[in-house]
Amino acid sequence: MKENKMGTMPINRLILTISLPMIASMLISSLYNIVDSIFVAQINEKALTAVSMAFPIQNLMVAVQVGTGVGMNALLSRQLGERKEKDARITASNGILLGVFHYLIFLVLGLTLVEYFFTSQTSDIEIIQYGEKYLSIIMIWSFGQFIQMTYERIMQSTGQTLYTMYTQGLGAIINIILDPIMIFGWFGFPALGMTGAAYATVIGQIIAGGFAVYMHEKKNKELTVDYKNIRPDKATLKEIYRVGIPSMIMTSITSVTTYVINIILLGFTSTATAVYGVYFKLQTFIFMPVYGLTNGMIPILSYNYGAKNKNRMVKIIKYSIAYAVGIMLIGFAIFQIFPEFLLNLFNASGEMINIGVPSLRIISISFLLAGFGIMCGTIFQAFGRGLLSLTVSILRQVVVLLPVAYLLSLSGNVHVIWWAHPISELFSATLCAFFLRYIFKKYIYPLEDNSTLLS
Repeated sequence: MKENKMGTMPINRLILTISLPMIASMLISSLYNIVDSIFVAQINEKALTAVSMAFPIQNLMVAVQVGTGVGMNALLSRQLGERKEKDARITASNGILLGVFHYLIFLVLGLTLVEYFFTSQTSDIEIIQYGEKYLSIIMIWSFGQFIQMTYERIMQSTGQTLYTMYTQGLGAIINIILDPIMIFGWFGFPALGMTGAAYATVIGQIIAGGFAVYMHEKKNKELTVDYKNIRPDKATLKEIYRVGIPSMIMTSITSVTTYVINIILLGFTSTATAVYGVYFKLQTFIFMPVYGLTNGMIPILSYNYGAKNKNRMVKIIKYSIAYAVGIMLIGFAIFQIFPEFLLNLFNASGEMINIGVPSLRIISISFLLAGFGIMCGTIFQAFGRGLLSLTVSILRQVVVLLPVAYLLSLSGNVHVIWWAHPISELFSATLCAFFLRYIFKKYIYPLEDNSTLLS
C-alpha cells in the first residue's frame, strides 16, 4: 500500500506544499475590504471612517459563515473518509440551507438596524449617512457572499482547494475593476460614491458565488447535491453547529472589540477611528499568510498524531511556529519602516498621518508575539482542545484588550491607547506557552515514536 505523503514527505516541503494554495486563497479573499477602503478614501476621510465603522458587522457575517463552514467541513470530511456518501450529501444540503438561513437573518438586520448601529457610535450626520448607504447594501445583497463561502467549503472538503482560489480571485478582480467605475463614474457610468463602493463589492460576491456553484457542479464529482430533496436534518444541523459555534465565537469576538474601541477612539476624533480601520485592512496581508499556514498545518499534525509519529509531530510544530514568527517579523519591519507610505495608500490627511504613523508602529509591536499565539491556537485545535484556543481568544480580547484600552484612554492621549494591543498579545503569548507545555506533556511526550526516517 502506498504511504500517505503526510507521514513520509520531508516536513519542510510538506508544510509548504499543503499551505501555499491556502495562503494564496486567503490573500485573495482579503482584497475585498482593502480595495473598497482605498477607493472610498478618495471620496473623503469621513467616508473612510464610515467603512471602518462598518467592519464589525462585515466581520460578523464572515464569522457566522466561516464557523458554519468549519463545522460542515469537519463532518463532510469524516463522512467521505468513512465512505458514507449519502450522509455527506445530507450534510452538504444542510450546509446550503444554513447559508440561506444566515443570509435571511442579515437581510432583516440590514433592513432594520443599520441606522441604529451607526448612531450608537457617533452623532456625526455625514458619517452616519455614508455608513448607512454602504452597510445596508452590503447586508441586503449579501446572498452572494453566503453562497460563495458555502460552496467553497464544500469543495475544500473534497480537496478541491485550487477551484476555491479561482472563485475568490474572480470576485476580487471584479471588485477591483468595478470600484473606480461605480464610485467615480468612469466610462459614462453615473458616479455613485459610497453606494457604488458597496455595489462593486456585492456584484463581485454574487458573480463569485455563481461561479463557485458552477465549479462545484462541474468539477466536484466526489460530492453531489440533490437539490430536489433538500430538507433540514436535526442531527446534522446539531453536529455542524457543535463544531462550528466555537469558531464563530472566536472570529466574532473581533467584531465586539472593534466596535468598542471605535467608540473609545471616536471620543477623541473620527480620524483615529479611520486610522484603526486602515490598520485592520493592512494587517490582513500580514495575518492571512499565517492563517493559511495554520489551515495547512492542522491536517498534517492530526495525521501524524494518529500515526504516532512523535518525532515528525515535534518538527511540524517547530517549523510551523518558525514560519509564522518569520512572516510576522516581516510584517513588523514593513509597519515600522513604511507607515507613512501605507497610510498614503488611503489618501491620508495631515492629521491622519500624525495619528497613524505612531499607531501603526506601536500596534505592530504585537506582531512579534502574534505569530506564536496564532500557531499555538491551531495546535490546540489539532489535538481536539479547541476550548483552549477559545479561552485564550476571549481572555486576550475581552478581559485584557478592552479594559486596558479604556484605562489608557483616560490619560487623554490617543497615542497611548494603541499600547493595549502589545500588552494583550504579551498576555496571550504567556498563556499559550503554558497551554503548549500542557499539550506536549499530555499528548506528545507519552507516545512511543513510530516516525519514518524522512523528516
